[in-house]
Amino acid sequence: MAKLRNMGTLDRVLRAIVGVVLAIVATTGTYSGGITAVLWILAVLMLGTAAVAVCPAYLPFKVNTGAPRQG
Repeated sequence: MAKLRNMGTLDRVLRAIVGVVLAIVATTGTYSGGITAVLWILAVLMLGTAAVAVCPAYLPFKVNTGAPRQG
């Protein structure tokens, strides 16, 4: 099975930064209740997609922010 990577380095770095910021905001207690849960979910999604270099939302649209595949 071919590797399914559809995210480039810049995309991954930006998602990681956004994920860390969301986690920090969720931890500080600035928001409470459902908003904190949403912040945590978004932080995990951002960090997870950055870690594996695959964005499921890109798949139906065949978006690839990485370098063109060779071969």
